[in-house]
Amino acid sequence: MSLQDKIEKLGQLKTDLYKKDFLLTWEKSQEDLKGILEVAEILKEMRDNNISPRVFDSGLSISNFRDNSTRTRFSFASASNLLGCAVQDLDEQKSQIAHGETVRETANMISFLSDFIGIRDDMYLGEGNKYMREVGDALDEGFAKGVLPNRPGIVNLQCDMDHPTQSMADLMHLQQEFGSLENLKGKKIVMSWAYSPSYGKPLSVPQGIIGLMSRYGMNIELAYPEGYGLIPEIVDIAKNNAKQSGGTFNISHSMEDAIKDADIVYPKSWAPFHIMQERTELLKNADKEGLKALEQTCLANNAKFKDWEYNESKMKLTKSQDALYMHCLPADISGVSCKEGEVNADVFEKYRIRTYLEAGFKPYIIAAMMFTNKFQNPSEVLNNILKRDRKRVGF
Repeated sequence: MSLQDKIEKLGQLKTDLYKKDFLLTWEKSQEDLKGILEVAEILKEMRDNNISPRVFDSGLSISNFRDNSTRTRFSFASASNLLGCAVQDLDEQKSQIAHGETVRETANMISFLSDFIGIRDDMYLGEGNKYMREVGDALDEGFAKGVLPNRPGIVNLQCDMDHPTQSMADLMHLQQEFGSLENLKGKKIVMSWAYSPSYGKPLSVPQGIIGLMSRYGMNIELAYPEGYGLIPEIVDIAKNNAKQSGGTFNISHSMEDAIKDADIVYPKSWAPFHIMQERTELLKNADKEGLKALEQTCLANNAKFKDWEYNESKMKLTKSQDALYMHCLPADISGVSCKEGEVNADVFEKYRIRTYLEAGFKPYIIAAMMFTNKFQNPSEVLNNILKRDRKRVGF
């Protein structure tokens, strides 16, 4: 299918993305999600064919990372640059936030000539997505009262509930691997906890995966040791999605049982829901001693499940003994990045390049979220870009 054909196909979708923040995938319709994937694919093909898709002559994308990041931080910067926006980091230590500046005030002060705000806030359970919505409310007021010339769109770059740019990039990867979204129906994907020598990893990746993949008729297997459950309300969302899409949803407490006949395996460590609740309270109270004690308790409990490592023997249990391995990266690789971890070095090496390709879809997913937020008729704008035929490199 040519670029022109893809743009015309996009124009047939009825989406509701214009001027809407992208905070949770389960708040978006099937048409919305398909629209993001199709715009991302078009933007990627334009870049691959040396066509500049820049639609901004000026403007800022504010990068607000309240936790560390490599892939998502650079993906957000790359996406902003792809569309023509400059990127400015909001370093809270260098801002007046440290002196008591409110969220409402900060949101307006950074937005006078801004078009987008990307936020990562995944450390505090029950707070990250709430913070993003508080920023959104402040922007609504600023725009309504004439403080802001336009209302910047917000992209969730990971919160306590969901990691939509990751799960959508993963979905785009699966679409490429299996040929279409329709071909995902009936495929078995295992979202499995895996051992890590660290604690406190967010719940948002596994929650994002089960919350999104369950909408495509897939057979979801959520596997974790007893006591390592996710946020119950999000598990319920995944169960309902699976029922509506014609797929299945099952919870297992055996990694071996879960991965039998799997088409896709996603072994990833996370902290138990109840531990993240306790950790959040300790962080709020700046209880350093309490955090140290909790960490030691959690690490000791994690160590009981070192056999939850994805390795060659487990891979042989999967469909055709060669299921697609996925990871959001960085993986805890046994014998490489740690002594014992989530995945055996040989298995990871076999799929390493494919995990890089998986990560490589994220800049385009983020750019698509920005593009559809800004333009009511994205197919028309993309068509104009195609006609303009401005080269990215050369003249």
